[in-house]
Amino acid sequence: MRPRPVEVESIGSQVMALLVDNLDGMVFRCTLASGRRMTFASPGCRHLTGYASDELLASDGAAYEALIHPDEREMVNGTIQAAAEFGRRYQIEYRILCRDGHVKWVLERGLAEQGVSGPAKIEGLVEDITERVQAQMELAEAELRYRSIFEHSEVGMYQTTEDGQYLAANQALANLLGYGNPAELLAGLNAWAGQFYVDPARRATYRRQIREEGRVKGFESEVVRQDGVRIWVSEDAHAVFDTQGTFRCYEGTVIDVTERHRYEEQLEFQAAHDALTGLPNRNLLQDRLHQATALASRAGVKVALAFVDLDNFKVINDTLGHAAGDLLLEAVAGRLVSCLRETDTVARYGGDEFVLILMAQPGLADIARTLERIQEAVADPVVVGEHRLHVRASIGVSVYPDDGEDLNLLLRYADAAMYHAKEDGKGRFAFYTGAFNRAVTERFAIETALRGAVEGGEMRLHYQPRVDANGRACGCEALLRWTHPSLGGLRPDRFIPLAEELGLIHEITEFVLATVCRDAVSWGGSASQMGVAVNVSSRLFADGRLPQLIRGVLRKTGLPPGRLEIEVTESLLVGNVEHTARQLRDLRSLGVRIALDDFGTGYSALSYLRKLPFDVLKVDRSFVSECDQSEDARALVRGIVSMGAALGLTVVAEGIERSSQLAELAAAGCAEFQGYLFAVPMPAQDVAMWLRRNHAAGRLDGSLSPSDSRPAAVSPGCAEGGPE
Repeated sequence: MRPRPVEVESIGSQVMALLVDNLDGMVFRCTLASGRRMTFASPGCRHLTGYASDELLASDGAAYEALIHPDEREMVNGTIQAAAEFGRRYQIEYRILCRDGHVKWVLERGLAEQGVSGPAKIEGLVEDITERVQAQMELAEAELRYRSIFEHSEVGMYQTTEDGQYLAANQALANLLGYGNPAELLAGLNAWAGQFYVDPARRATYRRQIREEGRVKGFESEVVRQDGVRIWVSEDAHAVFDTQGTFRCYEGTVIDVTERHRYEEQLEFQAAHDALTGLPNRNLLQDRLHQATALASRAGVKVALAFVDLDNFKVINDTLGHAAGDLLLEAVAGRLVSCLRETDTVARYGGDEFVLILMAQPGLADIARTLERIQEAVADPVVVGEHRLHVRASIGVSVYPDDGEDLNLLLRYADAAMYHAKEDGKGRFAFYTGAFNRAVTERFAIETALRGAVEGGEMRLHYQPRVDANGRACGCEALLRWTHPSLGGLRPDRFIPLAEELGLIHEITEFVLATVCRDAVSWGGSASQMGVAVNVSSRLFADGRLPQLIRGVLRKTGLPPGRLEIEVTESLLVGNVEHTARQLRDLRSLGVRIALDDFGTGYSALSYLRKLPFDVLKVDRSFVSECDQSEDARALVRGIVSMGAALGLTVVAEGIERSSQLAELAAAGCAEFQGYLFAVPMPAQDVAMWLRRNHAAGRLDGSLSPSDSRPAAVSPGCAEGGPE
């Protein structure tokens, strides 16, 4: 081999020296003897240890072994000695003590060779790895903390592979799914993962979503516990990657949302079903009608729509009370369901009215046989306590598509046919025919006339006095009446629901408010302190404009707010109660009084009596009418009066016609009274005259101070006062 030129060797030595001098770390040569005294140390030793090269090389300078942490010297020397015995390379991590007292982690790599007659010789490189080691330690600590959280968390946690195999699970998840420990859970999940979800498609959906998006959020599914019980869970999961971006696993959390699901299902059921009977309500009825007619259209069959009304139900309800009426309705609902097929529908339309959807009817004769069976079932006596109640059903029927395809029109036709059946003797059924258009036409006529009733001056108000326990006048209740030139007199229960449906209730209420407030301001003498109240429709609370409307009317008419009382019914308490409460508080802040009308006839409002700003509690006339004849009614009235008094409310009884009723109510502690026993409704201009006449007759003292004043009730939304 040709020898290498001197110039080349010189250049190579220079390059090597340059690399060694600038290397990040210390290149060294030493022996294991004499504390690893260095025979060579590159300039990098100063940055690494704080000592210069000559300090490590000098016989009286620092020996490198003294820089090694005392806890690790024996391990380091042993490792190097073992490598020297076999003449091999070694690599070892340990700590050193720097000149300034700091501790560093270093990586030493080198070649150790055992000398022939002396100590082992070492050549190698020592590098600073402190940052890396600290990072690893922090990572290890974080993983330890995560493991602790994972194992002790009260939330179910898991890890899976990319293909869905479960790698880890905690005790909380084992408890959630009915397993004794995580090991049993993992074995169970990996053995029957496909059966974990009640709907197997959910597992496929979960895997597709997390694969495509890298995460799932709020993934809710019904799953099966080990004991077979079904529960609802919500999963959050995401992909985990290491620092190099390599996929490691999916990890996620699982929480039990069964109670929330049950609550939501309950709310959905309540929104679509009648609270008393559990039957579909009007909302669900519309959906069932759409489904039924769509199926009938595709199959080319008929669908019968039957409107069922119980004859004389009101008499039973008024005589025996609402509790007995409710039991009767529940019994009838069960009988209607038992008469029909599973494919048919029974819905409660309202009050004592039901609607039936009879699917796939071959002809009218088949429908008639079903209706006869229904009437026989309804006619069987219903035992309620000591009473055997007898009711019959009047039924009107329209047929799709024979009588039309518009669902609302079919309902109207069935309703019109039902009224025809009632007029024909009750307890019968009638199919819709063109001759029944009179009923439908009349409704349309009322709708049309209603739009111009306020502007045409057709509506008026009559007032009926209200007295206290001493017979002193303390207010008036006003009754809204509408007389149309061609339709005649119409009671509120005929036109107010239509006004709500047509969106005219706001206009009518504004008219009533303005009229009543003006009348009250115009009263003189003993009536000048009379208060007024307006029973407003629950529809007016939906848009939140009621407080603004009342504020405007009070400002225009000049009526003191303390003389105005706003009456609401219990139906208002169904829905957004907070929204309603805010408006009631707004009204209260104006100085207006708030009354709860017809208490006990609607929804359970007991919990709201304490929370909402009521001043007055009005006992419904259906309870008053029986209080002198029925022990149950007497006890109920006394309970209502006592409860109202305990809550600081003024309790008013209306519909009093007999002295015996007055005696019972006065003994119960009722504060105010109203009814035919005292006065009939009268025009506004007669109120002051009535007070003067009765004062002169000695029946009323006619004196009212502001503190005695009690607002009256105006009822644009209900037919209060019966036929008065």
